[in-house]
Amino acid sequence: MARKERKENRTNPVSLITLVDPSSPVSEQYRTIRTNIQFASSIDRKLQTLVVTSSGPSEGKSTTAANLAVVFAKSGQRVLLVDADMRKPTVFKTFQLTNEVGLSTVLSTSTRIDNAAQKTSVENLSVLTSGPKPPNPSELLGSMRMDQVIKEARNLYDIIIFDMPPIVAVTDAQIMASKVDGTLLVVRENVTKKESVTKARELLQLVNARVLGVVYNGAEQSKDQGYYYYSS
Repeated sequence: MARKERKENRTNPVSLITLVDPSSPVSEQYRTIRTNIQFASSIDRKLQTLVVTSSGPSEGKSTTAANLAVVFAKSGQRVLLVDADMRKPTVFKTFQLTNEVGLSTVLSTSTRIDNAAQKTSVENLSVLTSGPKPPNPSELLGSMRMDQVIKEARNLYDIIIFDMPPIVAVTDAQIMASKVDGTLLVVRENVTKKESVTKARELLQLVNARVLGVVYNGAEQSKDQGYYYYSS
């Protein structure tokens, strides 16, 4: 049983296609998503903090969050990618960083973000890893300290992207969606269930989250070139 549990909690790094093959159609679609987000921002409703989540596991949210962070950084903006999935973190593996200090550290101590965030090989892109696994991720994310951390991050970075757990599985993403400027919902062809997306949408509406749109991935390129985005 313990062996099965360890296997279920195992995570792998995601593909950074925007670094490996920046001229690919998929990389271009990530840049399109970036552009659409920028157009959705205005003086009255600035989009500086974003949550990326999905209805269930293995739908591509961490891949989307990491590649969006890369394309935003490549455009010259100061980007912080936060691994807010303290239950099954992947970001430190993706960017080959240490995870001894991270979000859980910042939320449970007086450690500042700029002392905990790590620079990556991508210019302008910093990462705040998840940190040591806490017993109470939802309580930490819903705390007043989290509000202070977001405020601190706004003063240091142009864009802050939170990679979250699936919203239907745990409340973490719902909590954070209520605190940030916008939320992206990721779905995957042949994996995401219609009823799960409906449930995810209901959960986001309950906290008055601003849903920017849906990132649809896993489609055959012959159909629609892999990834696309539409605004809700």
